[in-house]
Amino acid sequence: MEASFEITLQMAIAVFAGISAQVLAAYFRIPSIVLLLLLGILFGSDGIGLLHPHLLGTGVEVIVALATAIILFEGGLNLDLRELGRVSVSLQLLVTLGTLITLLGGSMAAHWLGEFPWNIAFLYASIIVVTGPTVVGPLLKQINVDRQVATLLEGEGILIDPVGAILAFVVLDTILNGDADPINAIVGLLIRLGVGAAIGGAGGYLMSLIFKRASFLSFELKNLVVLAILWSLFTLSQMIRSESGVMTTVVAGAVFANSSVPEERLLRSFKGQLTILSVSVLFILLAADLSIASVFALGWGSLFTVLVLMFIVRPINILLCTWNSDLNWRQKLFLSWVAPRGIVAASVASFFAISLTQRGINGGDSIKALVFLTIIMTVVCQGLTAGWVAKWLQITSKDVTGVVIVGCNPLSLLIARFFQERGENVVMIDTDPECLVQAEAQNLRVIASSGLDAAVLEEAGLASMGTFLAMTSNGEVNFVLAQRAAEEFKPPRVLAVFPRDPQASISVSNKVNQAFISDLAIKTWNEYLNDGRVKLGTTTLNELEFSTQCDRIQEKIRTGVLIPLLVEREERLQVMPVNQDWEIGDRIIYLLHDPRPSLLKRLSGATQSTPLSLEKLAEVEDLSLAQLSQLSTSEAPGG
Repeated sequence: MEASFEITLQMAIAVFAGISAQVLAAYFRIPSIVLLLLLGILFGSDGIGLLHPHLLGTGVEVIVALATAIILFEGGLNLDLRELGRVSVSLQLLVTLGTLITLLGGSMAAHWLGEFPWNIAFLYASIIVVTGPTVVGPLLKQINVDRQVATLLEGEGILIDPVGAILAFVVLDTILNGDADPINAIVGLLIRLGVGAAIGGAGGYLMSLIFKRASFLSFELKNLVVLAILWSLFTLSQMIRSESGVMTTVVAGAVFANSSVPEERLLRSFKGQLTILSVSVLFILLAADLSIASVFALGWGSLFTVLVLMFIVRPINILLCTWNSDLNWRQKLFLSWVAPRGIVAASVASFFAISLTQRGINGGDSIKALVFLTIIMTVVCQGLTAGWVAKWLQITSKDVTGVVIVGCNPLSLLIARFFQERGENVVMIDTDPECLVQAEAQNLRVIASSGLDAAVLEEAGLASMGTFLAMTSNGEVNFVLAQRAAEEFKPPRVLAVFPRDPQASISVSNKVNQAFISDLAIKTWNEYLNDGRVKLGTTTLNELEFSTQCDRIQEKIRTGVLIPLLVEREERLQVMPVNQDWEIGDRIIYLLHDPRPSLLKRLSGATQSTPLSLEKLAEVEDLSLAQLSQLSTSEAPGG
């Protein structure tokens, strides 16, 4: 009875400490793994001594195996094949060539700097080829890096985990059995990957069929059925070929996620919660079992080993794997910096330490200490600074430039002109050949097709664009276009011209912003542009007159004679959303209705073909006599 209570107490402490770390990490907006490591060490034998994972016996290995299956399956669920296709070559190289570079570079550093024997050095390097999706995912959500970089980092973290884990077990098997033939090692790696992929593919398809056709099951029960099948697939794969289960879980998740399963978001939510719990408990238990003395006993050579891994091996890896990609130097530098190791490396290292010790081979505790030193240094250094580095390199999502505009008309061409003059990439999409001819005349890239086709948006390069704007003459279509673009391509800024409430779902959508003003009569303003009955104005909001300027512009918006088009802030030009909060220093670019008759305008020298010039307009800039008298009265002494 006492033994069972001790185990219960250990698990309760681990769960409490793990969830506490997650809560604190969310509050302070730092990577959760940092606090999980700190609390795990604090609660362990080298801290206050509340946690003793060895009391769980072989139960720790069971927890590690089943929890890792959940973590990697959830990672597979997040694999979007469409997104991965855009960086497929670089991703394939990172998982293959990148693994080899890290294996060789890490083993040489561990041998020459850490003074480990070659077999142990290779084992260490095989463990740390993986990056941690459970660390990278939350980190990318916090810093909102641009989509192309985020997709590459997420894809690498998820796909390299099973490859790295199986590679590590192949290297361990080679060391334990004394078989140094590289051909056998490669064959063993490929067999495990093949067995895992085959079982995972079949299992993922089976899960999707259950979700689609088992209508008699509640969603809660379907989620549990998927969990039961997942663990069964993992166990079956392990029985057929040891250590192939990790590949099974990732492939099963990817197949399921890309099978167009209804209500998949419910499963994602359930598995996401299980993943948080699994990561929390695993890291607490593994960190609590870590001997701080063994880390310090490694010496300076091991510290230099990790530094070489971070500052030499990783940059070489990224340089070679992204050589022919369209990534710029800022994106490549960020990828070179962010490669934190996570739960898979920690769990594999802990298991290897036990295996080596049981077989009487020295180096098990040292490998575990060095792997945890790598985790600590990469997570703390890279995790805590990634946001600052992304801002410094200007690759956060708000820094992404370029615009895709669906709907080619006088108003959209005017907006496109401003972005084009800034040197930003602009793509126009429409089905009207006559309108597209006008766009081509302005040297704009045009695609004669429907924006409802995802392939067209992909051809336009929306995945790497900063803004999507739907402004056809049909507001309902604009909203649907914007929703689809937001869900499939996730550009930082998604805007559309649509009625105030074209459908009930608009009120719950937070991905699409209404452009310009509420209920914009786009046909009317296009007629104004065609007839030359508009002026193009600009005003900069200053501290002295800020409230007066805002009131003046808002009054003209309410009377329907002005629409704000663009706002320039911190030298960045953006399409004006309805809910934009203006700040001092903002430069507002707007259209003002000029109701003078067309004949009078032609007599005054303005023609339909004359390009609008940007100017300060007296109708907006100048104060009325009443306002001037009020201002002078308020500024009078004693007033």
